[in-house]
Parts: sequence; C-alpha cells; structure tokens
Amino acid sequence: MRSFVLSAALVLLGLNQAQAQDAAAGEKVFAQCRACHQVGENAKNAVGPVLNGLFGRPAGTVEGYNYSPANKNSGITWDEAVFREYIQNPRAKIPGTKMVYAGLKDEQRITDLVAYLKQFNAQGQKATQ
Repeated sequence: MRSFVLSAALVLLGLNQAQAQDAAAGEKVFAQCRACHQVGENAKNAVGPVLNGLFGRPAGTVEGYNYSPANKNSGITWDEAVFREYIQNPRAKIPGTKMVYAGLKDEQRITDLVAYLKQFNAQGQKATQ
C-alpha cells in the first residue's frame, strides 16, 4: 500500500510539473538564447546551431554547423532530462563545448524554456495545439 501511495504521489508530481510548463514564458527566456541560437521556419545557424527539433536529436548533428569535437563526440541524444542538466552548466555536461553560456539555474525558467523549444519540429514549424 505504501509503495502505491508513493507511486501515485510521484505521478501527480510529474503531472503537476507538466502542467506548470509555460511556452509563452519560455519564449521570454529564449530571448537570452537568441543572441546565439534561432528557432522557427526561417532559422539559420548563427554563433550556435539552430534549435528546431532539438529533442530526440543526437548532439552535434545540425547540418552546416561547425561543432566542437567535444559536442560531436559526446554521445548525447537530446531529451528533456539531458537538456535540463546541460542548460544549467553546459561546460560541466560537455567539457570542451564551444558554448560559453554560464548556465540557467532557475528550474521554472528551464521548464518554460523546454516547453517553448518543444513546440518546434525539425522544419521549424510550431506544433498545433
């Protein structure tokens, strides 16, 4: 019985976190990322690679972007958990990365940023809601 209650609590906690994602707030968080990265149908590689279709993509694979060997050889496939860890401290997650961003520490802002980025498929089109 105790394990059932714990399992139910964890499920509810996960649902609560998913409901707390705010893509509009994430777009505001992305404003600081925009200095190096782009998303959307007309996105192009800049200082950093395009972030369209980020989740599910192996690291170091955006065509036309010159990645660091550390990123290309990281073996990472971007999912929410990996991205959360990375965005908090990119150089700790991938030592030798070219990304000079110090990191985003606020969990809610990370949650919102994830919600914003998840909207964009590999072609930069926003998913219909």
